[in-house]
Amino acid sequence: MKLHEIKRPEGAVTESTRRGRGPGSGLGKTSGKGHKGQNARSGGGVRPGFEGGQLPLFRRLPKRGFSNARFKIEYATINVGDLNKFEDGAVITPELLKEMGILKKQLAGVKILGNGTLEKKLTIKANRFSKSAVEKIEKIGGKAEVI
Repeated sequence: MKLHEIKRPEGAVTESTRRGRGPGSGLGKTSGKGHKGQNARSGGGVRPGFEGGQLPLFRRLPKRGFSNARFKIEYATINVGDLNKFEDGAVITPELLKEMGILKKQLAGVKILGNGTLEKKLTIKANRFSKSAVEKIEKIGGKAEVI
């Protein structure tokens, strides 16, 4: 058997039913939606989970358990490539980044990511660094200091 000899098994691909087409199809006139009513309208029907006014299952079930999502620490992220704006040998701190307008929100701290290329020797002080960011900073002779 060769690739050009492969065929789909019979019945694997069927044409989609074209609704509202003539007398022979059996899906003409109301297109299988019946007469009038909510489900016959365009955009009709009820939202997922609606049970006709009965209290929905997701509201009947007890809410249990614990989620750590409320206590998640979110860092403001900056890529290494964005730090080329500074002069050679500059000491970069979160306060300086905020002052320059590179950081919008400081959140719980600053994390430096390794996207882009760094062309200047810098001393960067931040809360977190990705491995690739540290590699790029130290490769060029800079320093990555964790606050």
